[in-house]
Amino acid sequence: MIIVTGSVTASAETDAEMAELCLAHVRRSRTEPGCLLHAVHRDVENHHRFVFLEHWSSRTTLEQHFEVPESIAFVKAIRVIAIDATKMQIFETVKS
Repeated sequence: MIIVTGSVTASAETDAEMAELCLAHVRRSRTEPGCLLHAVHRDVENHHRFVFLEHWSSRTTLEQHFEVPESIAFVKAIRVIAIDATKMQIFETVKS
């Protein structure tokens, strides 16, 4: 399984738009093959920071997710209104 974490921060002025974009993205992403979990949360210490948690069945399905036109459009849209660089980490789990 692949685990992805990420975050993006909006300004007070762009917060509502960011929330709308993030919710639409996770709801659409949940329908993709290989998506086991796709969620967005607000940081309780910074209300304008959105934190993502994703679980994917494989690296291949994650890479396919990155190539979906709507995913590409989402990233472009949030980068325009974000007040800092988006952050993302990808972890691969190992069966023991």
